[in-house]
Amino acid sequence: MGYQRERRCACSSASMKMYSAARFTGAVLGVLLLGHAVLARDHSRLNGVWTLVPARSDFAGQSVVQTGTVTITERQGIIIVERSFAYEGATETFFYRDVTDAEDNATIKTGKDLKSKSRWDHDVLKVTTTRSGAVTLESYALAPDGSMAVTVVRPGQKAATLAFQRQ
Repeated sequence: MGYQRERRCACSSASMKMYSAARFTGAVLGVLLLGHAVLARDHSRLNGVWTLVPARSDFAGQSVVQTGTVTITERQGIIIVERSFAYEGATETFFYRDVTDAEDNATIKTGKDLKSKSRWDHDVLKVTTTRSGAVTLESYALAPDGSMAVTVVRPGQKAATLAFQRQ
């Protein structure tokens, strides 16, 4: 019968090491690119209109918000966060409305006393607002049950945690 010949590569061990290193580097780059695409996809999961659920929120001793919505739109690196809240007072209702519209990690300045910066910290959208030297940090994150949790940290106050459901 026929017999099999042993084949040997004429390649040097140095070129095999280079080939292995190139394959390893390619695999690492592929994983990094895929990981970046997955994270970018997660950012759009916060897009939409969210309605406050006061009963599930912890206002940390601050004025209780009766109604509120947050609208988030992130598209092509532009982040838009629009907030509208109504606080019930003894004789009147106050409305708060603010829009942050900036490229990821860009700073918006409105007048000389107001700066706002939106950025992604992994899967958490963070909005930092500086008004007259006081810094407020809002962190928007998707909760395991599909709701959105927002933590608001203001100077000299306990952090408030607000619960939102998708509208």
